Amino acid sequence: MIQRTLCIIKPDAVRKNLQGNIIQKISDSGFKMLGMKMLNLADQTAGKFYEIHKERPFYKELCSFMTSGPVVAIALEKENAVADYRTLIGATDPSEAAEGTIRKLYADSKSENAVHGSDSEENGRNEVAFFFAESELN
Repeated sequence: MIQRTLCIIKPDAVRKNLQGNIIQKISDSGFKMLGMKMLNLADQTAGKFYEIHKERPFYKELCSFMTSGPVVAIALEKENAVADYRTLIGATDPSEAAEGTIRKLYADSKSENAVHGSDSEENGRNEVAFFFAESELN
């Protein structure tokens, strides 16, 4: 089944100018890129996007990190997109990520882990819609 998922290349990876390498890995893995934009998240936008984590102790730190510099949001599509993308990016903690995954290659820590990936098919649809109007997608 064709699915959509959201990639966010996080501020740590953009600061290190890794977005081209990450985009290449995604493209080489067969994902269709429906839309892409670089933006600076406002506090309110980051807070709303990560609202699901509002009660968790890392919420404020996460929002602060995500607003610390530009990010690249990418709407992705392919068969089994959510699971395939999560396999491609690897475990949240780069020390636990499989060799060759984006986080193993480019992440510094569990909190600065280079990329975001949707964790379910429903969240993939919702997260793509959070950043992209349908008219912006190809």
